[in-house]
Order: sequence, then C-alpha cells, then structure tokens
Amino acid sequence: MAEIIQRDGTWTFDGETVRIVPGGKAHPVRLALGELAVPVQALAGISFEPERKGGRLRLRLRGDACPVLRAADGRLKDGADPYVLAVEKDRTGVAEYFVDEVRNALLIEQVPEGPVDRFLLPGPSLPVSGGGGDGTASFDGGTVRLTWNWKAEESKTASGPATFPLARIAGVRWLPSIGLENGYLRFEPVDGPVSAPPKYDPYSLELWGLSKKEYTAVVVAAAVLARLPQARTAVDAPAEAPALTKTAAPAAEPPAADHDALLRRLRELGELHRAGVLTDEEFSTAKQAILSRM
Repeated sequence: MAEIIQRDGTWTFDGETVRIVPGGKAHPVRLALGELAVPVQALAGISFEPERKGGRLRLRLRGDACPVLRAADGRLKDGADPYVLAVEKDRTGVAEYFVDEVRNALLIEQVPEGPVDRFLLPGPSLPVSGGGGDGTASFDGGTVRLTWNWKAEESKTASGPATFPLARIAGVRWLPSIGLENGYLRFEPVDGPVSAPPKYDPYSLELWGLSKKEYTAVVVAAAVLARLPQARTAVDAPAEAPALTKTAAPAAEPPAADHDALLRRLRELGELHRAGVLTDEEFSTAKQAILSRM
C-alpha cells in the first residue's frame, strides 16, 4: 500500500482505490466533501508537479466521472480541488512512489483515459449546505432550500425561503466570483429558464467572492447534479454499468481464478508490447507489478 501524509491531507492507495482525507485546515470545499474514495476505474492519470518548496500531487479523473468536477467545470482553484495535494519538500520521494504505484495499477487494469457515461463517484454526502453572498443553499436529497439573509433583494425575501423539490429541477450551474464579476449558484426549473439576473432570481444565490466559504456552493451543486433523474451513477445503477476494463474477473472468483486473471493480463500486456502500444519501459513496469501481485 502507498501512503503520503501531509498537513494538506492524507492520500492512500491499496491497488484499487485512492482514499483522500483532507487536512484539518484545508479549504472549506474539501472539508465539506470529507473523505473521498476514488476507484482506479475513475482515473485517467496522476502526476507529481515539483516546485521550489515541494510540489503537488494531482489526480486526473476521466471525464464526467465525478459530479463535483462536473459542477465546477474547471473553475476550482488548486486549494479547493480535492484531487490536488500540496507536498512538502522532504516528501517528494514518497509522492513520486505514490505516482508510480497508481500508474502501475492503471497499466495492469488497462483503464481507458476517455470519458464515462455515468458518474463513478456518488457525490457529496447528504444533507449538504453551502454558499454565501445573499443566502445559503441546502439539499437533503429530495428538496432544495434557499434561505436568504439581510443582504438579499426584497424580491427574494418577500416570500421567505424558497423551497422546491428535485423533480422541479432540470439542471444546476455554479459560477464563482471572478474579479469584479459576481458569481452565482443557479437552479434551472423544468418549466424553462428564468430570465432575471441571479440577484433577483428566486432560484439563484448571488455569490460575491468575499470569503472562501462561498465556494461551498459548488458542493450543493454537485449533490443535486448527482441525484437528478437523468444522472446515472455507478452506485445507483451497478447492473447497467458496462465493463470499464478490458479484462474483468467475475465477482465471485476464488483465489485460484485471480491468479488466472493476472496471467491473462500478463499475456495481453505482451500482445500490446509486441504491437507497439506499450514501450519497453512501460511493459517492464507493468509486468513487474503483475508478478509482485502473483
């Protein structure tokens, strides 16, 4: 097992799952998400980015595998990104070893880098709340509730907190504050988009970017997105999930069959090497990883 413990958090890898636990002083988004379990099948890659005083470990997930990344749409800063770990200078060797272990597993499992057709992570735990600006959003799995504060416009506060069931939501969009432009958390009703700006839209929070905590609105967006009727997750629909690896052992295989599965993977790696898909170095690394498991 590979493990790296930093003030920023702890990552462990057992050959099948990367477990991520945020540090006690991590960004509010990471603290709100809590511990994450990322299966190898959800990974497209991993890298270590060296810097003058250490570096960063970065997991790269397959497209649409994670509802948080889908909701963020590339707008999360590194400090808020749960798949980035700040590494101290004296732990860079451990970080590089961690990268090697994950890459070996990706080679052995032959996980494709392309996008998936369903979420492979279940999304934030419920109930969840977050936001800032002119109010707070919360979601319990069935109902979204927007609670306004004294800074909200009268058009929002006049009717009290806004509540609407998940069945009335067609989509959700999160945009953080950028420069002088305010951001928002907007829920799109099934009967059509609201034309009013977020400041006056009863389906939206307006985000001003005055604190890191406003970023937690993306956690609410991800929780709703993962549970929309059209969303399919590996947790919700295991029977419909297509195989994500080229070779998958049956769930009830005995230990002897596991050995046979490793032999099959070894033969397939040899074929990929002969075909020129794998370099000599990649083939040697993957072969040694399989032999160590046998």
